[in-house]
Amino acid sequence: MTDNKAYQGSFQGEQAVWLQFGKYEAAILPEIGGNLIAFRDLESGYNFLREPAEGQIEDFKSNPGIYGIPVLFPPNRYEDGKFPWRGEVYQLPVNEEATGNHLHGFLHTTPWLVEDFGTTPFESYVTVKAVVDEKHESFKYLPFKFTIRLKYTLSENGLSQHLFVRNEGTNEMPCLLAFHTAINAPFAPNGVAGDYLVKATIGERWELNERMLPTGKFQPLSEEEKALQGEGVNPFFAPLDNHYTVAPQNGRNLMELRDTKHGVTLVYDVGTSYKQWMIWNNGATEGFFCPEPQINLVNAPKVDLPADEIGLFSLAPGEIWEETARIYVK
Repeated sequence: MTDNKAYQGSFQGEQAVWLQFGKYEAAILPEIGGNLIAFRDLESGYNFLREPAEGQIEDFKSNPGIYGIPVLFPPNRYEDGKFPWRGEVYQLPVNEEATGNHLHGFLHTTPWLVEDFGTTPFESYVTVKAVVDEKHESFKYLPFKFTIRLKYTLSENGLSQHLFVRNEGTNEMPCLLAFHTAINAPFAPNGVAGDYLVKATIGERWELNERMLPTGKFQPLSEEEKALQGEGVNPFFAPLDNHYTVAPQNGRNLMELRDTKHGVTLVYDVGTSYKQWMIWNNGATEGFFCPEPQINLVNAPKVDLPADEIGLFSLAPGEIWEETARIYVK
C-alpha cells in the first residue's frame, strides 16, 4: 500500500504532478496537453493507460493523441478545415494530409496550468486548466474565449475526472470535445490480448466516406459489433476506426474491458452528455485501443441534422458545461 500523496515531480524528464492513494497511482503532464499519462494499480501491477515506454518520451511528444487521456477540442475531423458557426466560417489548419481535413484541435498539445493539487483523508487530487484568449495559439482559428478545467482525483473508488468549460467571451461558442483515451489490452502484467473482452454502450454506426467524414446515414452493425453492445468481444476482432451513436444502458454510458483470465473488469463510465463514441484500435494491433467519448458527431457543424441528435453543443456568454467520468475496477 502506498501513502496518500500529491506532489510535483517528473515523468521521463517532463514536468508531472503525481497522485497516490492506497494501491493506486496516477500522473498528469500539464505542459503537454494536460494529459493524464498514467493510471496504475501498484498492488496488482495493472497499467490501465498506454504510457510511452522508458526512453520513448519523444514518440509521445510527436503523437500525444494515442497515449494516456488526451483532450481534443474540437475533436476529430472537419472537412477542408472549415468550421461554420453562427453565420461565420472559420478556417482551421489542414493537418491531416491523407484526408485534407483538420484533425483533433489544439488542446492536446498546448501547455496547461497547474491550478491546485493536494490530499484529503479520502483522496488525492490535481486540477489543471487552459485559458483560451487572444494570447492562445488556437484563438486565431476559433476566436472564442473560454476556460477549460480538469480535476483528477484518486480514491478507493479509482480515478475520477471532472471537466468544466466556461464561456468567458461575448459570443456564443461551440462546445465540442472528446477524450482520445488509450486503454491497455492487456493491462495485467504478462497478460494476453486474447483474454480480453470489451463492451461499450454504442448505438448505431455512422457511415463514413473515403475522407472519414459522416454521410448522415447509418450502416448495419456486424455480429461482432452487436456483441460489443452486449456480452463483449475481443477489442482486436477487426481494424476499427468507427463512429457510433451512444445508446445508454441502465442509465449509463460506458466501456467495460474484462480480463477473463484474472476475472477483473475495468469500467470507464463517461456520463451521458457524450452523444457519440469513436472506437479505434490502431489497425487491430494488439496492445491498446481507444474508446473515445465524444460530445459531437464528426464534422458536426457541416452536418444537416438536429443539433441535439449530433451533439452540436453551444455555450452562451457566461454559461458553463461540465461532466464527470470515472475509471475503476470491479
